[in-house]
This record gives sequence, structure tokens and C-alpha cells, in this order.
Amino acid sequence: MMSRSCESIVGCLLGTAVGDAFGLPYEGLSKRRQVRVYPHLDRYQFLFGRGMVSDDTEHTCMVAQSLIVSAGNIDKFSKDLAWRLRFWLLGLPAGIGYGTLRSILKLWLGYRSGVFSAGNGAAMRSAIIGVCYGDDLQKLRELVRASTRLTHTDPKAEYVAFAVAFAAHLSSCRSKVDSQSYYCQLKTTLGREAVEFLYLIKKACDCADAGENSANFASQLGRNNGVSGYVYHTVPVVIQTWLRHQQNYPGAIREIIRCGGDTDTTAAILGGIIGASVGKDGIPDLWLQGLWEWPRSKVWIELLGKQLADVCDRGNPQRALSLPLLGIWLRNLLFMLVVIVHGFRRLLPPY
Repeated sequence: MMSRSCESIVGCLLGTAVGDAFGLPYEGLSKRRQVRVYPHLDRYQFLFGRGMVSDDTEHTCMVAQSLIVSAGNIDKFSKDLAWRLRFWLLGLPAGIGYGTLRSILKLWLGYRSGVFSAGNGAAMRSAIIGVCYGDDLQKLRELVRASTRLTHTDPKAEYVAFAVAFAAHLSSCRSKVDSQSYYCQLKTTLGREAVEFLYLIKKACDCADAGENSANFASQLGRNNGVSGYVYHTVPVVIQTWLRHQQNYPGAIREIIRCGGDTDTTAAILGGIIGASVGKDGIPDLWLQGLWEWPRSKVWIELLGKQLADVCDRGNPQRALSLPLLGIWLRNLLFMLVVIVHGFRRLLPPY
């Protein structure tokens, strides 16, 4: 039987993967087109009723591996994650963000800092840090900063990555998180420097308390046609949806996907936060079984989570589970072919 901390870590990793895979086919579609093409959100739509993950899950797993190797040591964590990002690029991943691509190329050139970008690439991998090290806010902020600045140097990216990590921490500790308490603690930690972001989070908390759905809240942010990858769009919508559906994993994922836009990332971040609370058992078994991945399989992700939980409990670093590069190349080739097919499918009706 898994401990509570182990359940939260495994739930966070699997919740991220399932949300990512479920949201991936809808990425970039407007709300109207999404409903016309995919009227039902009851199963995966990526590959014959099966789902595959994207960079959101891959980065989260790399962060988990680096936490295992470093046991929370900031410098070791940063160095290890930097090397994993370098070699991840050699695996020829599909759909890599432009900012992330430039930052990893900088890493190969010897620079240990990313590019000035406020994309959601750092936020998508930060939930697992909060589940593991949220009890120590200073350490949590340092780990989030180390992870973020490898790819994104805009302070906005760091604020939102911390907000995601802190939400995941609270989610892993409580079955019900008070929205205003979350906001106040975030305000105390981030301070005046993040005043614009804190205004958006306050708005998200107030809308959640009022029972407004995610699409209405996204519209208030000017995102009528989908939630973009800009962090001040992505994370407030994720937080608002989480606060309304803290124990309802499938309901939350369906609702945020219907907002449109960057659906794989919004669903991945949200899935990681809620997964930390509900664990593996709170994720629909049909969705878990429908996850079609190799070599980063559901079993591999669960074993990675258990290894990370053991490191967190004991405080001793370990050699993290690894993946064969040839297997990653073959998998990414198939993934790219399926993405191309989906691209052609979008040229066809219904419009």
C-alpha cells in the first residue's frame, strides 16, 4: 500500500500525463470548431481511441528524474535538468515551443540561462516540485526558479510556475483548499513584484467562489477563442478551474479543454494539481488504460513516482529511471506522423 506522499506524487505524474494526452487533439482549435469536430469528451481522440503525451509530460518526468538525482539540492538539480533538456532535444520531439527550443540551443552553447519569454513551458513542469518540496517555501521557490530560468528568464514565468507548484502542494495536503487562503499565501510569498499576476489570481479565486465556469472566466481575460500559451492567460484559468473542481478530475479536465486554445498544456497542469490530491484512484481507469505510450509508459511513470517518493522520504539521492534513446526516436517518429494526420484532418469539415 502506497503512503500518502507516494500517492500524491504518482497522482501528480499520472494526472499530468492523462490531462496532456486527453487535451492534445484539441490543441489550437477554437471553442466552436472543437465542439463541431469532437462533440463528445468521453475518450481519447488522438490514435484510434488511445492517447499519447507531449512535451508537458516529458518535461514533468525530467524534473522528477532530476529531483531523484539531486534529492532537492538546488545546484545538482539545475545541472542535471539542464543536461536532460539538452538530450531531450536530441530525441527530436515534435511541437517544441520556440522559446524552449532557443533556450535549449543556448544550453548546448554553454549558457545556463534561458530566453526572455513568458510562455507556459516552465509552469507545465512545476507541479511535481510543489508536491515534493512545498513544506519548505524557500526551497520550493529556489527549485522553481532553477527549473524556470533554464528556459524562461521573464519574471512572469517564475511567478506562475511558483503558483502552480504551490497549488499542487496544497492540493496534495488537503481535500479542500480555501481559495482566498491560497491567494493570501501566494501574495505573502510573491509580494509587490507580482502585483499584476496577483490581481489575476484574485480574480480567479473570486470567480471560483462565485461558481462561474472556466469558459466565462476565460472570456473575462479576453480569451473567447481559446486560452493562449502566455502565462498570464494559462495559469489563472487553470487555478480557477482547479478551485471549482478540486476532487473532480474528469469534470475539471473536460471543462478546461472546452475553453479551447493550448488545451494539452492547460489540461496537463490542471491534471497534475488535481492528481496530487485524488491520486491514481481519482483518475478514470478508462483514461489510464487508454494511455498508449512507450517507452515512457504508464507503468514507467508510476515507477518513477514511487522512486521519487522514496527519495523524498529518505532524503538520499538515487540513480533515476532512464529511457532508451532509440526507443524515444521511434516513438517520436510515430508521434510526428500522427500529428501530421491530425493536421490534415483539420482541413476537412465540419468547420
